[in-house]
Amino acid sequence: MKTKTLVLAALLALSGSAELRAGASFEVLVCYPGGPVKAKSAAPALEKMLGVVERLGGWPAGSFTHRFTSKASECRQLLASDQPAFVISTLGIFLEAQQSNHLVPLANPRIKGRKTERYRIMVKKGGPASLAALKGKKLSGTLLDEPRFLARVIFRGAIDPAAHFELAPTHRALRALRDLARGKLDAVMVNELQYEGIKALPFAGQLEPAFESTPFPLQGLSADTSKTQAGDRQKMLKALGAICTDADGKEMCELFGIDAFAPADEKEYKSVQELWNTGP
Repeated sequence: MKTKTLVLAALLALSGSAELRAGASFEVLVCYPGGPVKAKSAAPALEKMLGVVERLGGWPAGSFTHRFTSKASECRQLLASDQPAFVISTLGIFLEAQQSNHLVPLANPRIKGRKTERYRIMVKKGGPASLAALKGKKLSGTLLDEPRFLARVIFRGAIDPAAHFELAPTHRALRALRDLARGKLDAVMVNELQYEGIKALPFAGQLEPAFESTPFPLQGLSADTSKTQAGDRQKMLKALGAICTDADGKEMCELFGIDAFAPADEKEYKSVQELWNTGP
């Protein structure tokens, strides 16, 4: 089961990283923490996607460069050093960098009509049935690289995951779920797409959720308001709004199950912002 935590990130992350091109106007930083995608994979695919964005948004060819990382620590370093114009990231990374990088949510994906995300902690049936019962247990998954986001938003300040669990991060969600079914792990944290994918696994009937988060926005692309003008942001929205019906962009949207991209609604971020700002 491929990790697809961040759909737009996964869309671009297929193509790895690229060198900065001469004359480019905007850098797009793609952060895909915990995912299996490596930076050197399939560079031509990203060039094609950026070309589609440039064409649909009315930019000259070569207007965009990109950087990609699957490491949260490297993402934070690149946010500080590069100050990219556009950022494709998890919600946790967005919240961390919102003030320092002047970020505003710009466009979010819709998947099967869904515009929200949930995290769940899976256990073997008959195992620990609550957060309290999971204290001291070994928790794995691809979503453990953002401890402040987990503590403040996912667990709503109730626990400190680093102290509550024995954390065992992985880049391989399927392997972690197999180990859970075999009794080698106590629990595995999954996102919505990973949870849906469990249904197709032969051992799906052995697993059940012990914890389910409240829904939060399915994060997509944000923009640095100090690096972009309002017109730039509108052009990006125009491009993403049309990409899933474009002959060249449609194939990629279908590959990742994306219905469309829609303008982000900042009102939908209110509750997570409050949790982030008041959390430990």
